[in-house]
Amino acid sequence: MTIDVRSPHSRRMLTNLPKRVSVYEVSPRDGLQNESAQVATHAKVRLIEALADAGIRRIEATSFVSPRWVPQMADGTEVCRMLERREGVTYSALVPNARGLERAVEAGLREVAVFISASETHNRKNVNKTIAQTLEAFEKVIGPGVAQGLRVRGYVSTLWGCPYEGDVDPKRGLAIAQHLLDAGCYQVSLGDTIGVGTPVQTGKIVELFLQHVPAEKVALHLHDTRGTALANVLVGLEMGITTYDAAVAGLGGCPYAPGAAGNLATEDLVYTLHGMGIETGIDLEKLWQAGQVAEAVVGRELPGKVHQAGVRSLAS
Repeated sequence: MTIDVRSPHSRRMLTNLPKRVSVYEVSPRDGLQNESAQVATHAKVRLIEALADAGIRRIEATSFVSPRWVPQMADGTEVCRMLERREGVTYSALVPNARGLERAVEAGLREVAVFISASETHNRKNVNKTIAQTLEAFEKVIGPGVAQGLRVRGYVSTLWGCPYEGDVDPKRGLAIAQHLLDAGCYQVSLGDTIGVGTPVQTGKIVELFLQHVPAEKVALHLHDTRGTALANVLVGLEMGITTYDAAVAGLGGCPYAPGAAGNLATEDLVYTLHGMGIETGIDLEKLWQAGQVAEAVVGRELPGKVHQAGVRSLAS
């Protein structure tokens, strides 16, 4: 069956789509943190610079957490100091506490991110704190970071479901997100950490958030464990969400979320957006090349669909 894109039905379907989307690249942190083999510092820098070459303007380069918990990120300071600073490119790092913020500032970063789960059990597994204790620790990160001129982003994980508790009440995640925004975060990224989300569920979660939070302050961080990430992106697009987290070639997972596969692959996201006429400012061919760098860096085959199939002209 051929779909006539000139039909009234097709036009209605496309009316609510944004003209431009911002891609927040998380592979150097969220992607590499789950690798069992240590990745060399110079290889991480090579990957980050390949992503910047492709036109990605927001890149989470590392995290400043205890190397006892995430040994793959132990060289965060060295990575940040080796990076070439480029006009228009923002490098950020995940920080859990005041010491992490201090290390990020020392490394010359102007943006950091804090992270928390909507699930009490996952939060304890992830940061060894209750949700209340985590929010208390953020009092020494968010406000002080903003006071020093940094932008602070927030992650709220396991909103679609928890590997330990199952279903999670999205109202719990909303309360946490509002707390982060009130404290000074410029944006909250909502995480389907284990990739269980479906379009109807995504619509309900996004609708709930948009009743209380402006769309520009909401991002989606979708894992593709069950192949539904892009379907959930389409729901987000139609509802006005214009920032999406992704990892080149589908790198990633979560060390404290059993069964969590890789993130939504950046190439798959960009290929789809460009095919829908949505601008990203990213060169897809160079992004595909960055995926090849990622695969060489980790030394194993990566799951992204466009990464595996290659780039073809959307006009062909």
